[in-house]
Parts: sequence; structure tokens; C-alpha cells
Amino acid sequence: MSPSVPLQEMIRAIRSARTQCEERGVIQRECAAIRAQFRQSDNGGRSHNLAKLLYVHMLGYPAHFGQMECVRMIASPRYSEKRVGYLGAMMLLDEKQDASLLITNSIKNDLIHSNQYVQSLALCTLACMGSAEMCRDLAPEIDRLLRASSSYIKKKAALCAVHVVRKVPDLGELFAPAARSLLSEKNHGVLHGAVVLITKLSSCPHSPLLLFVLCLPQAVPDLIQIMKGLVVSGYSPEHDVAGISDPFLQVRILRLLRILGRNNEASSDAMNDLLAQVATNTDSTKTVGNAVLYETVLTVLDIKSESGLRVLAVNILGRFLLNSDRNIRYIAMTSLQKIVGTDHNAVQRHRGTIVDCLKDQDASVKRRALDLSLALVSASNIRSMMKELLLFLSSCPPDLRSQAASGIFNAAERYAPSQRWHIDTILHVLTTAGDDVRDETVPNLIQLITNASELHCYTVHKLYQALVVDISQQPLVQVACWCIGEYGDLLLRGECQETEPVQVSKDDVLDALETVLQSHMSSPATRGFALTATMKLSTRITDNVDRIRSIVSIYGSCLDVELQQRAVEYNALFKKYDHMRYAMLEQLWVIFLQVCDLLDLLGGSDQILQPSPVVGGTANTASTAGGDLLDLLGGLEPVPIAPAPTVQVYEKHGVTLTMSCDKQSDSGLTVTLTASNATDSDMSSFTLQAAVPKVCHAIRHVSASCQRLCFTVTPPPACRFSSPRVSSYA
Repeated sequence: MSPSVPLQEMIRAIRSARTQCEERGVIQRECAAIRAQFRQSDNGGRSHNLAKLLYVHMLGYPAHFGQMECVRMIASPRYSEKRVGYLGAMMLLDEKQDASLLITNSIKNDLIHSNQYVQSLALCTLACMGSAEMCRDLAPEIDRLLRASSSYIKKKAALCAVHVVRKVPDLGELFAPAARSLLSEKNHGVLHGAVVLITKLSSCPHSPLLLFVLCLPQAVPDLIQIMKGLVVSGYSPEHDVAGISDPFLQVRILRLLRILGRNNEASSDAMNDLLAQVATNTDSTKTVGNAVLYETVLTVLDIKSESGLRVLAVNILGRFLLNSDRNIRYIAMTSLQKIVGTDHNAVQRHRGTIVDCLKDQDASVKRRALDLSLALVSASNIRSMMKELLLFLSSCPPDLRSQAASGIFNAAERYAPSQRWHIDTILHVLTTAGDDVRDETVPNLIQLITNASELHCYTVHKLYQALVVDISQQPLVQVACWCIGEYGDLLLRGECQETEPVQVSKDDVLDALETVLQSHMSSPATRGFALTATMKLSTRITDNVDRIRSIVSIYGSCLDVELQQRAVEYNALFKKYDHMRYAMLEQLWVIFLQVCDLLDLLGGSDQILQPSPVVGGTANTASTAGGDLLDLLGGLEPVPIAPAPTVQVYEKHGVTLTMSCDKQSDSGLTVTLTASNATDSDMSSFTLQAAVPKVCHAIRHVSASCQRLCFTVTPPPACRFSSPRVSSYA
């Protein structure tokens, strides 16, 4: 292939290559020819060669050796070479390369060129790869071109100014007056560039938008007037898209109005009529119309709009939910998710449509519908919504099952109409998706069952029936084993008013637990629950103690260390401490969550808590963590504990020892031990030895005042111990 081959012939040769190796050979030969021609001073085909090099760059091959040729062609007076040179600069150069600084002067000269197309090339290049230094140097020229007479140049200059503001936010104040004047233009391209520039000014860290609006109060009315003209205008072939007049400009104006009306009541009031007009007159049967309506809805929900207008926006989103396009349904549910907390009643009207979206085949739509459905659950619709959610849980994809189960648990905990309904709901979830629930579900359900003392018989019957049917759901099996171990006697009675009684024998219960112990599906934690339940039944089923003892003894040599330890301890309980077995395996008490327990976790349990009514003001703020918690719980004030009384700890053979405690600080405690002699003679060589637990990390022993105990009335000797406050175990 000759070095002067045209671009079309080079492209044809590259495409006809059968292998990648052949393609590389063609490109290497052509690049070598282009490099050789770049070295010639009187090269007449510079633009032709650079165009071929740019095509090579588009294929992914190195073309960096053409950067300096781009700089030379940009400085050329010929428009054909300047055009290819600017194109090469935008493709081969960026702001991180030093070669980009060499074209700054050429761009400045072209910005003041008499030909508007040359000015356009310079503006496009600066907007594409201009660095912060170039933007600072050329910003005055951009501001001048924003006031040019040509609409073509104004449009290019506005978009270039957006890049300048993005690189150097401090230059935004320079373009603010010119941007305001562009709103009076009739050309849609100029208006679009002006709206984009003003929107960018509003997002700068040191935005001049506040000054812009205060100095020019007609900005919002001008935008409203432009938008009204677009809404009510007739058919325009130049700007019409699917029956909507310039939807791109409408979307840009709506986004800018959303920024201007945010936290501005006066501007929001001026926009209400326009937004209502756009919402009612825009065709929603086309995708273009839906795009405009969606931006309108976002603007209505973001500004301080009227309540009726917000309801209209929610109804538009409700219509989106009925659209066949899944993308539109997805963005509708995303928007409803954001406002369900503030406009809950308005969103509730579309609850049925949202629930129907749970049956959608698209995974993303189904996930968003699940989030929104859980947010719509309230005390008034908990029963109906829970039926739909449980039905969805039974057929939902595995990746959504954990989220659905967690949401159902939270909703049931907040809005459960009764404890029985709460327990039934959780058992239904455990039966359907037991392996996908959170780890804390088992202890939470155990606490719920323990506190519902009137439902113990009902619960143990339900769980036993579920255990007999399926033992694959490990959390359900763990709760069932625990409940059978605690309330197995209620199961054996066969009397239950809440459900149909089932006659269960003692052997049936032990067979069920033994099946769990021997099943390969049971985890070590589940076997631990089953073994403990079997052990507890030894105090409730007295006839089968020998069988229970044999079951427990089998696991004394189990490979699982924890299960083996439990079995060994239970065997020891049978053999050595059988007299203590009934007391140790009795039923658990009702679990109540005490405030003092929370304070102990927070490190403030060394104070007595009592209610303190607040009259005519707020309660004093406590200084400890416990005081802060009580302040949140309703105005309880911590009261300092009274000094500890003196305690007599020893009295024998006439010697009496008394102990008193004195708290010197938050981290120190002084214990004073006083010894007295009540006999008729003195005692000599009096010494004291003290044993303290390991939790006392530091202790200081002060020697006794004397080593002789007299029978006179002189003050008895004392020995003091000083220990810091214990906050954790060693």
C-alpha cells in the first residue's frame, strides 16, 4: 500500500484483514508513512494524514505522535486544516498533557476571529478539553461572545461557559449578567444553553445564584413565560417531538424552576399555575410527554407547592404505575417511595396498583414495589397488606426473600393487632422462608412467646405440628424445640382452647426431638436446642427419664465440641446433681426489659432512678449516659445514692470488725475496716489480709494504725483499702 493512499482505501484495507496480525501490519505500515510525511516541511496532505491517524486512534492503536501536528494545524490560517487540527486536539489531547498549553494562544486568537465558524471551533475545543488555567485565561473572551449578535455563537459560548464554571467555580459571577440577558432570546438553542448555564451556576460551591435572583427578580417570570409559550404553542416542525414542542427545553426549564423554587415561597407561588397547566395539558400517551410530566412531578414535590397540586402530582405517578413500560413504573415507584412519609394518605390511594406490581416479572420493579408496599403498611391496613406480603413471600425470588421477611417482621412488630396474630405471622414467615431470616429472629420470637403466657398452649401445639411436617427450616425448628422443652407438659395434656386439640404421646414428642438430633439437615445450633429441650423434658415426662438419659449420653462423644460439652454436663446433672435437676430445668420466667438493664449496658447503673415530674419547664439534663437515656424515655432524673451504712462483717472471740465505704470519685472507692476488742486483755500482733476478685485491677492497701488491740476506750485501729471503680471483668 503506497503512503499516499486515501482514507477510504486505508479503511477498506483494514476491514479486509483476515487476522488481527494482518490488521496490525497494515496499520503499522500506514503509521510509518504518516510519521515520515509529518517530518516533511512542505507536506501538502497534512489534514489528510491527520484524518487517517485519527481513525487509527479510534481503533485503539497508539497515535500520540500526532499531537504536535495538531498544534501546528490549529495555528494554520486555512479553515480546512484548522478544523481537522481542532478535532485532533479534542481526541488526542487532554488537560493533563503539557501540549495542551501550546494551543491556548491559538484558541484566544480564533475566539476574536471574524469568521464565526472559526470561533465555533475554538469554543468547542475549549469546552471539551480546556484546563483550569486555560479557562481563567480565556474567560473574558467567553463572556464577550455571550453578548455576540450571532445566535450560533451565543449557543456555543453558553455551553463553553458551563465547562468554565465547572472547572473554575469562582468565575460564575462573571457570566451571571450575560446568562440573564440570554433568557430574552427567541432561538431555542440559545435558550437551552442559557438555562443549562444558570442551572450550573446554581450548583457551584460558592454559587452566585442568590445574588443573581435578588438583583434580577424577573428571572422566574421569564422562565415561566418561556415555559407557557412552549406549552400552548402550536405545531412547529423545527422543534416538535412526538407532538410536544421542544421537550428538551421544557425539561431543562422545569429542573431550573425546581432549584429556584426550593425553600422560596414567593417563587413557588408564581410557579403553581404553570405547573398545574403543564400537568393537565401534556399528553401522557407518549414517552416524550411522560418525560415532561415526570419532571413536573419532581418540581411540584420539591418546591413549596399547594396541597392540591401535590395530590395531582401523586395521581400522575399513579397513572405511571399503569403504564406498560417497566422503566416508567420503576421511576414512579421510586418517586412515591420518597414522598410516602410526607404524603402518606395520597400514596395510599394507589395501594392496590402498587401491590399488583409485586407480580411483575422484572426483578428491579418487584424490588421497588416491595419497598413501597412495606412503607405503606399501617395500623389500619395491617391485616390486608400482610396477606399480600405473605403471598408474595411464598413465591418471591431468593434474593428478595430476606428483605421481604425482614420487612414483614418489622411491620408485624409495630402494628400487630394482637399477640396471637403476631405469633401466627412470624410462624408463617419461618415456615415459608425460615433459612432467610435474620439471626436475631429466633431470640426475639422466644421472648414474644415467653411474654404471651396465655398463648403458651396454642403456640406449643402450632410449633409441634410444624416440626412434624418439616424440619428443613432451621430457625423454625430451633424455636419449636425450645417451646417443646419449656411447655411440653401443655402439649401432653391435649387441651387447648385456641386450636383444635391434638393427642400427643410422650414417645411422639421424644421421637420428634430425636429426629431433629439425627437429621443431616440440622445445624449444630439446632441440635443444641433439641438436646436442651430433651433434657428439660426429663422434669416434665417422668416416665421416660431412662430414655432421655440414653439420648443425652449418646452425644457425650459427639465431634461437635459445644454439643459434646452440653451432653457431658447434662449427664453429670443426672448422676451427681440429680437433686438439683428440677430446680435448674424449671420454666423460664416472663422476660421484661427493664430500664436499669439498659443503663447497666451504658455504664450508668450506679445511680437510683425515680420519676421526676417536670412543672413549668424542662427537666435538668443528666450528665451520665443513663441520664441521657432516661431523658429520652420521658423525664426521669437520676438521684445520687445515699452513703452506704457501716456494716459489721465479723464478730468472734471478742473481736468485732466493721466496714464502711466512701466514694471519693467516679473511679475510686475507699473501704475502711475498723477493728475493736471487747475482751479483758489486750491483743498483740494484730494483722489483716484481704482477698479481692480479679476485677479489681488496681488496689492500694494502707497499713493499720497500730498492731495492738486494747480493751480500753481508745479509738480502734483502722485499715483502709482504696480501689478504682470496676467497669469490666479482667
